[in-house]
Amino acid sequence: MKGYGLSESTGPVSWSNGPGEIRRWGSAGKLTPSCEAKIVDPDTSYAGDPGATSATLEPNGWLRTGDLCYIDKGYQVAPAELEQWLQSHPEIADAAVIPYPDEEAGQVPLVFLVKQPQSSIDERGIMDFVSKQLKTADR
Repeated sequence: MKGYGLSESTGPVSWSNGPGEIRRWGSAGKLTPSCEAKIVDPDTSYAGDPGATSATLEPNGWLRTGDLCYIDKGYQVAPAELEQWLQSHPEIADAAVIPYPDEEAGQVPLVFLVKQPQSSIDERGIMDFVSKQLKTADR
Protein backbone atom coordinates (compact mmCIF):
# COMPACT_ATOMS: atom_id res chain seq x y z
CA MET A 1 0.00 0.00 0.00
CA LYS A 2 1.24 3.49 -0.87
CA GLY A 3 0.05 6.89 0.15
CA TYR A 4 0.88 10.55 0.48
CA GLY A 5 0.32 12.98 3.30
CA LEU A 6 1.99 15.58 5.46
CA SER A 7 1.54 16.91 8.96
CA GLU A 8 0.47 20.34 7.67
CA SER A 9 -2.54 18.78 5.95
CA THR A 10 -3.53 16.82 9.09
CA GLY A 11 -2.80 13.42 7.65
CA PRO A 12 -3.18 11.37 4.48
CA VAL A 13 -4.11 13.13 1.26
CA SER A 14 -4.12 10.04 -0.93
CA TRP A 15 -3.70 6.30 -0.60
CA SER A 16 -4.02 3.09 -2.56
CA ASN A 17 -6.30 0.24 -1.63
CA GLY A 18 -4.27 -2.39 -3.40
CA PRO A 19 -1.98 -3.12 -6.32
CA GLY A 20 -4.62 -2.26 -8.91
CA GLU A 21 -4.57 1.39 -7.83
CA ILE A 22 -0.80 1.83 -8.12
CA ARG A 23 -0.10 0.32 -11.54
CA ARG A 24 1.49 3.57 -12.72
CA TRP A 25 5.05 4.11 -11.52
CA GLY A 26 5.23 6.58 -8.66
CA SER A 27 1.48 6.64 -8.04
CA ALA A 28 0.38 7.57 -4.54
CA GLY A 29 -3.16 6.29 -5.10
CA LYS A 30 -6.44 8.19 -5.11
CA LEU A 31 -7.38 11.32 -3.18
CA THR A 32 -9.03 10.69 0.16
CA PRO A 33 -12.72 11.57 0.50
CA SER A 34 -13.39 15.27 1.14
CA CYS A 35 -9.89 16.18 -0.08
CA GLU A 36 -9.01 18.42 -3.00
CA ALA A 37 -5.68 18.83 -4.79
CA LYS A 38 -4.38 21.46 -7.17
CA ILE A 39 -1.56 20.99 -9.67
CA VAL A 40 0.55 24.07 -10.49
CA ASP A 41 3.43 24.73 -12.84
CA PRO A 42 6.68 23.91 -10.97
CA ASP A 43 8.26 27.07 -12.41
CA THR A 44 5.66 29.17 -10.57
CA SER A 45 5.82 27.21 -7.29
CA TYR A 46 7.91 28.23 -4.32
CA ALA A 47 10.38 25.32 -4.55
CA GLY A 48 13.90 26.60 -3.83
CA ASP A 49 12.73 30.06 -2.71
CA PRO A 50 13.30 30.47 1.07
CA GLY A 51 11.24 33.68 1.25
CA ALA A 52 8.22 32.09 -0.35
CA THR A 53 8.62 28.95 1.74
CA SER A 54 7.54 30.90 4.83
CA ALA A 55 4.25 31.77 3.11
CA THR A 56 2.89 28.24 2.90
CA LEU A 57 -0.76 29.24 2.83
CA GLU A 58 -2.18 31.05 -0.19
CA PRO A 59 -4.85 33.72 0.41
CA ASN A 60 -7.52 31.39 -1.07
CA GLY A 61 -6.69 28.63 1.43
CA TRP A 62 -4.46 26.30 -0.59
CA LEU A 63 -1.46 24.85 1.23
CA ARG A 64 1.71 25.18 -0.78
CA THR A 65 3.81 22.08 -0.26
CA GLY A 66 6.36 22.43 -3.05
CA ASP A 67 5.81 18.77 -3.91
CA LEU A 68 5.87 17.88 -7.59
CA CYS A 69 3.11 15.66 -8.97
CA TYR A 70 0.46 15.32 -11.66
CA ILE A 71 -3.09 13.99 -11.96
CA ASP A 72 -4.05 11.58 -14.72
CA LYS A 73 -7.04 12.59 -16.80
CA GLY A 74 -10.02 10.80 -15.38
CA TYR A 75 -12.98 9.13 -17.00
CA GLN A 76 -15.56 11.26 -15.26
CA VAL A 77 -18.96 11.60 -16.87
CA ALA A 78 -21.85 12.49 -14.58
CA PRO A 79 -24.51 9.73 -14.54
CA ALA A 80 -27.27 12.29 -15.19
CA GLU A 81 -25.40 13.60 -18.24
CA LEU A 82 -24.94 10.08 -19.61
CA GLU A 83 -28.63 9.32 -18.98
CA GLN A 84 -29.60 12.51 -20.84
CA TRP A 85 -27.45 11.57 -23.85
CA LEU A 86 -28.90 8.07 -23.94
CA GLN A 87 -32.48 9.32 -23.65
CA SER A 88 -31.89 11.67 -26.60
CA HIS A 89 -31.45 8.65 -28.89
CA PRO A 90 -34.71 7.99 -30.81
CA GLU A 91 -34.54 4.23 -30.14
CA ILE A 92 -34.11 4.54 -26.35
CA ALA A 93 -37.18 5.11 -24.16
CA ASP A 94 -35.43 5.40 -20.79
CA ALA A 95 -32.01 5.00 -19.20
CA ALA A 96 -30.50 4.74 -15.72
CA VAL A 97 -26.79 4.84 -14.87
CA ILE A 98 -25.15 3.58 -11.68
CA PRO A 99 -21.48 3.18 -10.66
CA TYR A 100 -19.87 -0.25 -11.08
CA PRO A 101 -16.51 -1.17 -9.47
CA ASP A 102 -13.53 -1.39 -11.84
CA GLU A 103 -9.97 -2.38 -10.88
CA GLU A 104 -8.27 0.15 -13.17
CA ALA A 105 -10.64 3.14 -13.17
CA GLY A 106 -12.15 2.74 -9.71
CA GLN A 107 -15.68 2.89 -11.11
CA VAL A 108 -17.27 2.74 -14.54
CA PRO A 109 -20.86 3.48 -15.53
CA LEU A 110 -23.31 0.57 -15.63
CA VAL A 111 -26.27 1.41 -17.87
CA PHE A 112 -29.80 0.05 -17.73
CA LEU A 113 -31.89 0.81 -20.84
CA VAL A 114 -35.47 0.54 -21.97
CA LYS A 115 -35.59 0.41 -25.75
CA GLN A 116 -38.45 1.85 -27.78
CA PRO A 117 -40.87 -0.75 -29.20
CA GLN A 118 -39.50 -2.27 -32.43
CA SER A 119 -36.04 -0.80 -31.72
CA SER A 120 -33.19 -2.57 -33.49
CA ILE A 121 -30.35 -0.85 -31.60
CA ASP A 122 -27.82 -3.21 -30.08
CA GLU A 123 -24.97 -2.88 -27.58
CA ARG A 124 -22.45 -1.82 -30.26
CA GLY A 125 -24.84 0.85 -31.57
CA ILE A 126 -25.33 2.25 -28.09
CA MET A 127 -21.60 2.30 -27.39
CA ASP A 128 -20.92 4.06 -30.72
CA PHE A 129 -23.62 6.64 -29.94
CA VAL A 130 -22.20 7.37 -26.48
CA SER A 131 -18.66 7.55 -27.88
CA LYS A 132 -19.76 10.21 -30.39
CA GLN A 133 -21.48 12.18 -27.61
CA LEU A 134 -18.32 12.11 -25.49
CA LYS A 135 -16.15 13.30 -28.40
CA THR A 136 -18.57 16.17 -29.06
CA ALA A 137 -18.56 17.13 -25.36
CA ASP A 138 -14.74 17.17 -25.27
CA ARG A 139 -14.52 19.97 -27.84
